[in-house]
Amino acid sequence: MPVRICLPDEATLAEAAARLHAGELVAFPTETVYGLGASALSAAAVQKIFAAKGRPPSNPLIVHVASEAEARALARNWPPGASRLAQAHWPGPLTLVVEKADTIPGVVTAGGSTVGLRVPDHPVALALLRAAGLPLAAPSANRSEEISPTTARHVADSLGPFVEDLFILDGGPCAVGIESTVVDVTGPTPRVLRPGMVSLPPSPVPHGGESLVRPANDALRGTVRSPGQSLRHYAPTKPLTLVRELPTLGPGDSVLALPEDPAQAASVLYAELRRLDADPSIGRIIVVVPPETPEWAALRDRLKRASQ
Repeated sequence: MPVRICLPDEATLAEAAARLHAGELVAFPTETVYGLGASALSAAAVQKIFAAKGRPPSNPLIVHVASEAEARALARNWPPGASRLAQAHWPGPLTLVVEKADTIPGVVTAGGSTVGLRVPDHPVALALLRAAGLPLAAPSANRSEEISPTTARHVADSLGPFVEDLFILDGGPCAVGIESTVVDVTGPTPRVLRPGMVSLPPSPVPHGGESLVRPANDALRGTVRSPGQSLRHYAPTKPLTLVRELPTLGPGDSVLALPEDPAQAASVLYAELRRLDADPSIGRIIVVVPPETPEWAALRDRLKRASQ
């Protein structure tokens, strides 16, 4: 199937916007990872995302918009906590879960009553959103459960065989490198559903990072409020083993050594996992578990799911 990787000039942005209005898919960069986008207002278009990724319909999608005002228009209500967090972190790698407006089809939210919204901090993503004038449902542009893409070439390698006429806007490598923090603001206290590189102020149970992460299921409806909740996710095809101390390495073992700074580690994690996964001489990837501190919580989460 043909793959087109396009530089984001005026002509290609206009073509991408036209494709979105026609119900087609467009892959585009954000500061976190590349997304596979479709109009969030079209159930038929969104279904194409699930088909391309092989994604289960029980896994909801995040909707990208160009401003807080556009996010408010997609919410049944917009609590004060949403405004405070949006003003502090948008544009940026933070997704806010709110009660959805009726204009959002149920396929986007896995049948749930809430939707995750964010304003990405990437010039190409924002230019595309403004050119299309549409909210875009956009999970990571890769096959389900596999390593998320942080370059246009990663998208082509992952989805090229599965998407006819795959159209990719190339915005270079993603700066943040892992998916957004997801925060549920529908209750009296914000709850982190998926850790990312945006940290909230101390919670009632602040120690250890993972203690900030609350269950993502809506107990009343049995629906998932946030993506990234699968036990196995972000995973290479080769076994990934987490260790406290490096063992004696066997034939085919390779160690992924992450930078000591968590932001730098996040920015290279997926690219390095893809590099090691593609090396035929490597049979197993070994990673030392990051420190048990809040700033490493997102990296620990991704590596734990990748090791399942």
